Amino acid sequence: MGTRQIEFVIADAPPPRLDKALSRDVPAEATLSRTRLARLIEAGQVTVDGVVVKDAKAKVGAEAVVVITVEEAEDSHIGPEDIPLDVVFEDDDLIVINKPAGMVVHPAPGSPSGTLVNALLHHCGDNLSGVGGVKRPGIVHRIDKETSGLLVVAKSDAAHQGLAAQFEKHTVERYYRALCYGVPDANDPRLRGVKGVSFEPGNIMKLSTNLARHKTDRQRQAVLFQGGRHAVTRVRIVEPFGRPHVAALVECWLETGRTHQIRVHMAHAGHGLIGDPTYGGKRKLSAKALNPNAQDAVRAFPRQALHAAVLGFVHPVTGEDLRFEAPLPQDMESLITALRLPLT
Repeated sequence: MGTRQIEFVIADAPPPRLDKALSRDVPAEATLSRTRLARLIEAGQVTVDGVVVKDAKAKVGAEAVVVITVEEAEDSHIGPEDIPLDVVFEDDDLIVINKPAGMVVHPAPGSPSGTLVNALLHHCGDNLSGVGGVKRPGIVHRIDKETSGLLVVAKSDAAHQGLAAQFEKHTVERYYRALCYGVPDANDPRLRGVKGVSFEPGNIMKLSTNLARHKTDRQRQAVLFQGGRHAVTRVRIVEPFGRPHVAALVECWLETGRTHQIRVHMAHAGHGLIGDPTYGGKRKLSAKALNPNAQDAVRAFPRQALHAAVLGFVHPVTGEDLRFEAPLPQDMESLITALRLPLT
């Protein structure tokens, strides 16, 4: 593997620690995050005025000459594949994709190819500057295989670290559209008895529980109130369907981002998503409440009716506020059209 050397001079009034000074003054085109710089210091790949310094807390003065030796990013073991992508936004540091339902984000034993990562390796080619020393896209969040919608992926180490920090702090704006059974309304007395469910002004349902992997079914998540990881979801009714109302289009937004969070929270509230095979997305609806064609459309819907519709974050390199919206996919639009059919 080849190496490259990055040489620069520390500017006036440097921070008291070497790692912070390097993070401030390293050329932007080097795309080295503070975390990566700390690893390079520890590995003895940083010299200050010709002397190797391995202590990230060491002091460094203005006008010191720094040389960083960086191994060129190696190719990923995952193969590129020519798979069409719906690219919403792209620059040198990141790419935003509108992922179709049915596509896995990252290769796994059950899905070794045909994934979003395979497609991105082909699409980006040599434009991946390297994440953690490997030429690969930096996955900072995922959406389920059968969930459609927006996903941001890092193309550089600096973007990967910056995006990961925003997701960790829960500052990323994420809104989903979903079709669920029933209507999560504050006037429903049943919901008042569901632990972890409350309502905020504007008829917004708040679900606050812990989530963890199910004890016996490792493919599922389970609601807990002790142990696990804290998870908060909010839900707003967009449009109810049926007479009486037996289904609804809802908007969900995440305060946290846990595996299957919306799906398991909605099922916990008794409003499982239409088509969800894991959390009970098959339910018999009153034949009198919906048009027969709507009944058929609900029964035939092949996946959880969930779409990541809005994604907003601060660009980790430029500092620009970015916000993207993706329209509902055709299968969900068709299901909504059927649910709106008048009773015959």
